Amino acid sequence: MALGRGITEVVAALIREDGRLLICQRPAHKARGLLWEFPGGKVDAGESHAQALMRECEEELAVTLAVGDLYMCQVHAYPDVTVRLSLYHARIARGRPRMLEHAALRWVRPGELGRYDFCPADIRIIARLMEEYAG
Repeated sequence: MALGRGITEVVAALIREDGRLLICQRPAHKARGLLWEFPGGKVDAGESHAQALMRECEEELAVTLAVGDLYMCQVHAYPDVTVRLSLYHARIARGRPRMLEHAALRWVRPGELGRYDFCPADIRIIARLMEEYAG
């Protein structure tokens, strides 16, 4: 959903399983193609963040999410769009992730996140996760 000054609301899920996090590689044909991100997408008009995150993960990964608390929120200006990215703790309530949209899926340890080329909006989030799990 676009807000006042052209800010697009985007939600993403921080899904942990066995000490690993789920990351997804964007399709080659989309903006920021083949960069990595956390699963999620745009918030449609009339949706809550939780509803949008559940819908996006059902559409793109064929899983049902249980959405928890907000982990981090930030605004990032790309040349083509400004996004407000809200990352939520989440767990898979039903299903196993399938690649319905993405080029690849990976379960990675937080310390391994630096090995992947993430979308610029995720860089501060990656730094925080790596710092938290460094010790």
